[in-house]
Amino acid sequence: KALDHRLIEAAQPALERGEPVQIELPITNVNRTVGAMLSGEVARRYGHVGLPEDTISVRLSGTAGQSFGAFLAKGVTLELTGEGNDYVGKGLSGGRLIIKPSPDFRGDTQQNIIVGNTVMYGATDGEAFFAGVGGERFAVRNSGGMAVVEGVGDHGCEYMTGGTVVVLGMTGRNFAAGMSGGIAYVLDEDGSFKNRCNLAQVALEKVLPAGRQAAGEPLHLGQADETQLKALIVRHAEYTGSKTAAAILANWDAWREKFVKVYPHEYKRALTEMAAAERKEAA
Repeated sequence: KALDHRLIEAAQPALERGEPVQIELPITNVNRTVGAMLSGEVARRYGHVGLPEDTISVRLSGTAGQSFGAFLAKGVTLELTGEGNDYVGKGLSGGRLIIKPSPDFRGDTQQNIIVGNTVMYGATDGEAFFAGVGGERFAVRNSGGMAVVEGVGDHGCEYMTGGTVVVLGMTGRNFAAGMSGGIAYVLDEDGSFKNRCNLAQVALEKVLPAGRQAAGEPLHLGQADETQLKALIVRHAEYTGSKTAAAILANWDAWREKFVKVYPHEYKRALTEMAAAERKEAA
């Protein structure tokens, strides 16, 4: 009875011949791990390389069950109008997840939960855009996924080793506990984020303006924080229609100053050593 059987059937032109397909279906919370079996079919044929972006585009409406978009493969996009449950994007493997509220929603997305706990757990690749707040342990053990969310609960980015997370709102306590890699950008409107961040393994830095590269970073990795951050917020606005993102972009110069970069000590050290090795080879 898994919903993925219907997705796999509808996606046959993409799976067999690489032809783009678009699928629209309702979803309820009895539909768990939606996208996982479909991703298995993609991986069986094309490996981790997957398919070109948006080859399989699935639009769903309703409330997703647990582990929505688990292990989602590259080339598969799941766009959900509604809300997700726990473990959204678990093991995300190159696909794209978009979750946004109904067009009839009139609340503040920075104040309303749209996905549950342990979202993006163990993600290795891919991207996710959530027009609302995530629960506890957002992006725990993320090693390569990218996500934009409008608030998170306690223990965000716990044990994160790679990837990029943008939080357009408040965080809970103990953010970045055990975080050894990757970057997080957090909107810190009132300057209180430092009190909720676990500073044992990370530093809080200003967002570098466009045209500047972080000191010591290898040239092929160096990208100004502002360039990366703004590009992700632009994509978030485009994919979700987020009013929060639109308001930030409309007055970018003022809002940019309110973001904090969460930069793990070990990650910074590793990048600095890589840069030194590159310069030595170049000399």
